[in-house]
Amino acid sequence: QVQLVESGGGLVQAGGSLRLSCAASGIIFRIWPMHWYREAPGKQREFVATITASGSTNYADSVKGRFTISRDNAKSTVYLQMNSLKPEDTAVYYCAASAPIIRWGQGTQVTVSS
Repeated sequence: QVQLVESGGGLVQAGGSLRLSCAASGIIFRIWPMHWYREAPGKQREFVATITASGSTNYADSVKGRFTISRDNAKSTVYLQMNSLKPEDTAVYYCAASAPIIRWGQGTQVTVSS
C-alpha cells in the first residue's frame, strides 16, 4: 500500500517560513523522483519542485530562490523549505512520487496572510 503523508502546513505571515514534510511508505523511496505541487482555490494544480534520486532539483519560476526541495532517503521523506512566503503561495501543497506512475499524497494547507 503506497502512502504519502504531508505535514508541516499551517498559517504564516507574509515573509515568514514553513517547512513541509512528506513521509513515504510502500515504495522503494530512494530510487524515485519526488515532487511538490500546489493547488489554490479555483486554480489548476501547478508544479512547484522536483528532486531526482540523485539529488538534482528543478523549480517553478515562481518559487526559485525562495523554496528548497530536499530528501532524506534513510527516512523516506522529502521536504520543502519555503522562505519569504507571499500571499500568492497560499494553496494546498501535495507531495507526489513517480514510482513509476505518479502517486499523490492527500495534501497539506499552507495559508500566508498579508
